[in-house]
Amino acid sequence: MPEEFVLFALVGFCAQMIDGALGMAYGVVSTTFLLGFGVSPALASATVHSAEVFTTAASATSHIGNRNVEWRALAVLALAGAIGGVVGAFILTSVDGAVMRPLITTYLALMGVWILMKAFRPLPRIEALQRRALLAPLGVIGGLLDSIGGGGWGPTVTTTLIGAGGAPRKVIGTVSAAEFIVTSATSAAFLAALLSGHWNDSMGLMEQGSALAGLIVGGVAAAPLAGFAVRHIPRRTLTVLVGIVVISLAGYQTWQLIG
Repeated sequence: MPEEFVLFALVGFCAQMIDGALGMAYGVVSTTFLLGFGVSPALASATVHSAEVFTTAASATSHIGNRNVEWRALAVLALAGAIGGVVGAFILTSVDGAVMRPLITTYLALMGVWILMKAFRPLPRIEALQRRALLAPLGVIGGLLDSIGGGGWGPTVTTTLIGAGGAPRKVIGTVSAAEFIVTSATSAAFLAALLSGHWNDSMGLMEQGSALAGLIVGGVAAAPLAGFAVRHIPRRTLTVLVGIVVISLAGYQTWQLIG
C-alpha cells in the first residue's frame, strides 16, 4: 500500500539518520514500529535485516570513505557477529511468535532504558579501540541479540566499546561497517530457514513488501546525510530522543499485549 510505503520510508529515513549519527538504533526503531503493526517477532526481524543489507552497505561505504574504520577490529567483530546472528535467526524461527513477543518487547524496552542512560554519561576521548579481548565475545552477543530482537547490534556493541575507552568516531565507524557483514549473514540465515522449511512464513514475508521497500528507500536516502546530523545535532539530544521513542513504543506494545 502506498500509505504504508511512505510511512516506513519516513521510519527508515529517521532511523538511519539516528543510526549513522550514534552508531545504533536503526534495527531497534524499525522493529518496534513493525511489532506495533502486529508483525510477529521473527517476521519483523527478517524484514528489518533484509532492509539493513542495503542501508548498512551505504553506511559502511560512507564510514570507510571518511576513514572511520579500524580494520583489524572490524574483521573480528564481523566474524563473531555473523556467528551470533545466524544462531539467533534459527532460535527465533524455531519458537512460537506468541511466546517470543513479550520477551522481545521487554528486551526492546530495556534497550531504550540503556540508550537513555548512555545519554547522560560522559564520552571518553581516546584515539583507538581498546581491550581487544572484548571484541569476539562482544560480537557474538551483539549478533545474537540483534537477530533475536530485530535490533541491538549498535546499542550492545557501540556502547560497550565506547564505555571501554574506544574513540567514538572509530567505534561508530567500525561497528557500522561490521554491521553490513552481520546483517548479511543474518538475512541469509532467515532465507535458509525459509527455503529449508524450518520456518514457514513465506507469505508473511511477501506481505511486508511495502514496509521492506519503504525501510530500504528511506534508509539509503538518509545514509549519506548522517554526517550532517553528527555535525549539527547534539549527540546527547539524539540519544535521549531515541531512548524515549523506543521506550514509548515498547510501552505501547505492552499495552497491546495486556489488552
